[in-house]
Amino acid sequence: MPQKTEGLMYKNHPLRRIDKMIYYGSMADSHIIVMQVKETRREKDLDVASKISVELQRTAPDLKSRDRVVKRSEKSSLYDAMDISAIWLERALAGR
Repeated sequence: MPQKTEGLMYKNHPLRRIDKMIYYGSMADSHIIVMQVKETRREKDLDVASKISVELQRTAPDLKSRDRVVKRSEKSSLYDAMDISAIWLERALAGR
């Protein structure tokens, strides 16, 4: 029987959205991706993200917030943001 997971999964990692923040990965792992939708544009009757900040962060609770950020980038579409996020997270969790 397949394992039942709660919420959305993308490439075997949890994906959560809270307002304009998107969290990719698990806090139980060593790293997580934090994305923030900075700007949106209107396409027909839908708001589409047009500027997303992407950060690879360490999850160690003893680190100050400024020391958690490992990598930072800005993307012009959610597709591009998710693409780089998946690569960064896999590499970080593999210890590369």
